Formats: sequence, C-alpha cells, structure tokens
Amino acid sequence: MAVSAAAIVLALVLGFLVAPLAVRRAVGFADRKLGESEAGSLLETIDELTGIPFPMRAVVRTLQTVVLGAVGLLLLVVWGHADLATDTLGAVATVLPYAVRLALTVGLLFGAVVGTRYLEHRLDEWLADANYVTAHQEGVVFRVLQVTIFVAVGLASLSLWRVDLGGLLVGAGFLGIVMGMAARQTLGSLIAGFVLMFSRPFEIGDWVEVGDHEGMVVDITIVNTRLRSFDGETVVLPNDRVSSSTVINRSKRNRLRLTLEVGVDYETDLERAESVAVEAIERADDVAPAPKPRVIPTAFGDSAITLECRFWIRQPNAHKKWTTTRAVVHELKTAFDREGIGIPYPQRELSARAAGGFGVDSGEGSRSAAGTTEGELTYDETE
Repeated sequence: MAVSAAAIVLALVLGFLVAPLAVRRAVGFADRKLGESEAGSLLETIDELTGIPFPMRAVVRTLQTVVLGAVGLLLLVVWGHADLATDTLGAVATVLPYAVRLALTVGLLFGAVVGTRYLEHRLDEWLADANYVTAHQEGVVFRVLQVTIFVAVGLASLSLWRVDLGGLLVGAGFLGIVMGMAARQTLGSLIAGFVLMFSRPFEIGDWVEVGDHEGMVVDITIVNTRLRSFDGETVVLPNDRVSSSTVINRSKRNRLRLTLEVGVDYETDLERAESVAVEAIERADDVAPAPKPRVIPTAFGDSAITLECRFWIRQPNAHKKWTTTRAVVHELKTAFDREGIGIPYPQRELSARAAGGFGVDSGEGSRSAAGTTEGELTYDETE
C-alpha cells in the first residue's frame, strides 16, 4: 500500500506539476533561441501560413498519459500481476510501430500542406515584379509543383507502410499507357497548354485570329483557350488546335495598321489628291500621329485610279478599328467634295461597229450566217 501510494503521488506530481512546467520552460527557451537565429523568421512565416500555434496542451497530455501508464504497470507488478504487465507491454510494443508510422504519415501530410503554402507565398514574392510571368502562368506552375510535392509525400507514406512501390509503379505505368491511348486529344491539349503558357503568343485581353476564328482572349487554361467573338459568342478552342494553327495577334505590339481604298477620276491631279487624302486622314479621331499616314496609287481601275490609304491606330481593338475606319471614310468624302475631287461611279461605254459575216448561196438570196445583214449595229459593254 505504501509503495502504491508513493507511486500514485509521484505520478500526480510528475504529470500535473513537473510536465506542464517543463514543457512551458522548453517552449520559452526554444522561442528565445530561434528568435535570435535565422530560423526564427522561417518559423514565423510557417506559423502565419498554417495558423496553428504550438500544441502545448497536446504535448502535456501525452506526457501525462505516459507517466500514468508507467505507474499503472508498476502497480500491476507491485500487486503481483507481473504476467498482466508483461502482456500489456507486449501489446504496447506491437502497437507502437503502427502508432509511429501513423504519426509520421500525419506529419508528412502536414508538412506537405505547410510546404505548398510556403511555396505559394514565396512564388508571390519572387514573381510580384516579374512582367514576363502572368498570373495564369504563376498559378499553373504552383499547381504543378503542388502535385509533385503531394505525389512525393504519398510515395514516402506508402513506403512507411511497407507497400510494394515497384508493383504499384508498374501498374501505374500500364494504366498511364491505357489512359494515354484513350485520351490522346486531351493529353495533346495538356502538352500544348504548357507550350502556349511558356511561348506566350497571346495573353488574356489580346485581339487574336486563330484559324477561322477571331475575337478577344477571355481565358487560357491547360486544356483550352476561350475567345469572345465580336458577335458576342464564346469560342472554345482546344490548345492542340491553337498550337497547330496560324495565330495572328493584333494587340502584341500595341498598334495596328489599317488599309482603305478609294478611287479618283483619271483627270485628277494625283499629287494633289494624295496630299488632300493625307490631311483628311490625319484629322480623323484615333489615327496615330506616328507612323504618319500614307496614300499610294496602286492600280488603274476600269473607272478610276485606286488610292490605297494606310494609317495606324494605337491600343487596337475591334471597336476602335471600325470607328476609326468610319471616321476616315467621312473625312475623305468631305475633303474630296470640298476640293472637287471626283470619286467616279462604275461606267459603261457604248461603241458602234459594222457586223460582218459570210453569205451562203441557197438560190433565194444571200444572208449572213449570223442572221444579220451588213449595216446592223452592235455594242460592247465595258465596266
């Protein structure tokens, strides 16, 4: 009875007085030492990312459980139940490796979560001022790294539980082959998505033409690219199709040249018409002052000489393209009317000529093979 009472008192003192005090002293000492070292800032960052303080209460409860368990075994021995104590120790020894593996597995998963959050935080800091990496590309890189970390932690956890990784990897390889053959287009789109992400032929908000489709880029994912056409439709294009098509980016250089043709009379002084056209184009809204507009005669038409008007716009988009073209047409019409420069209509010219033929002697007189007689008039049409 005396030994039992002493053991119980010792357990209470160690478990409920010494253990909490020792844990608090150890945590305080560790905080002071880590605060003076470089690891302190790292631990503060991890603490901010996880939002979980040090589990002091859990550590204390664990120590108390160990102390009470040890005292319980001692009491069994004191009261003549050594066999029961031995069996209990054997059961604990059998369960302990599994408990350790479980604790390590939970620790690995917790470390993976903390590591990915820390990695995201560092990526945000590293790429905050990087103009060559978009937010979408940063998100894709983070997801790839996150998946890599979790796969590595999963394999490490399986190795703790004595799982045959060789057979698992062989099965995963066969499964990957089957899935690759069944989803060739999806995998092709995934690979093309990574190629587009790093080659960056366009970004969200750009005005592009991909094959037969034209519009503004509204979203870029690993699998597909979404355009909003000028009719208000959403066009979803697989990335493998985008990467294999000709892509025209009208927003890449932040300027776009527009071309407009206008015809003038053959009697018009071309140099005067060119100067009038240039001045009219410069007066139009949204026409860029540099490069300067140019007007070049390009063809002799049926009714007019064709002048090609070339001018530039800044920060191009579809709305600005059509409004600027409209403004230039109005300015050209007004300037040509004011200066008396004609924009001719399509014309037809009539001409008269004698219709010839050959005669056939049939005994009833001579007629032309074409059914006409000499002196009849025909006309040619020329546009």
